[in-house]
Amino acid sequence: MRECPRNIEHVDTIGDLRRNLVMAESRFPKEAAAMLRNLETAGNPWGVPQAQRADWAQGLGVRVWAPGEEPPEVLYWVGCAASFDDRAKRIARAMAEVLSHAEVSFAILGEREGCTGDPARRMGNEYLFQTLAESNVATLDEAGVRTIVASCPHCFNTLRNEYPDYGGAYDVVHHTELLDSLVRSGRLSPGGREELLTYHDPCYLGRHNDRYDAPRSLLSAVPELRTVEMPRHRERGFCCGAGGARAFMEEKRGTRISHNRLNEAIGTDASGVAVACPFCVTMFEDGVRALNVEERFAVLDIAEIVAAAILSS
Repeated sequence: MRECPRNIEHVDTIGDLRRNLVMAESRFPKEAAAMLRNLETAGNPWGVPQAQRADWAQGLGVRVWAPGEEPPEVLYWVGCAASFDDRAKRIARAMAEVLSHAEVSFAILGEREGCTGDPARRMGNEYLFQTLAESNVATLDEAGVRTIVASCPHCFNTLRNEYPDYGGAYDVVHHTELLDSLVRSGRLSPGGREELLTYHDPCYLGRHNDRYDAPRSLLSAVPELRTVEMPRHRERGFCCGAGGARAFMEEKRGTRISHNRLNEAIGTDASGVAVACPFCVTMFEDGVRALNVEERFAVLDIAEIVAAAILSS
């Protein structure tokens, strides 16, 4: 879409085609059926009971908003991945630790938070997306929420750009933007980290929302941390392979997208890749295991990098 001289917006057309296949013809990959069923019955793609949505925060003293309470200054929208995926939970814990360290007044919704509906909409199940969106907007409005911080770019994009169509008008920021503002204001002071990393632009943070600077600014604020760009970066970045709900489906043709991108990151001679999306973390960690480079190449969310640098200072 960015490069097309005729301004052909093929992504929207693909979305329309998927909606027809899923809703009119019931034709979609069998792996997606389980994901959609989990969204319908459990409110998240993993099918884990909603009662466990806040388990990741045990022992951290994180406030869980309840009806009737005052709204938080900042609502941390954890997202399904960081709530239920064991690896992604480490991102949520890092965020909670950093926000507490900076004395930010924040809360989570716990089991009242539902999937934003992003996987359903990208797959083509528009009805399911609208059901989830309307439910979440009702919850957010009841809580009186005005400012939301999201660690997942998919949640960020949906809350920021798609929920206004359902009456949900909120100030939505990505966690790299909030952390960058806290560092700039002096509320966070990272310690040194001697390392060379490359940064991967998540599609729904960069390409879809033009958020390129805050993650790089954060990395540059960590003393002794050096960065190197991959050949494809910023506006010309390349997907990790999880977009379009592909995180829940298998790739069976050609080279896996995640391996393609990971080989590009390894080729920079960095010791690891910094990312800003739990799905990118999952795709790349699966890749490092498949390519047998676990011992020499790390995959870290920027929140984890900042948390480690803060705690070491």
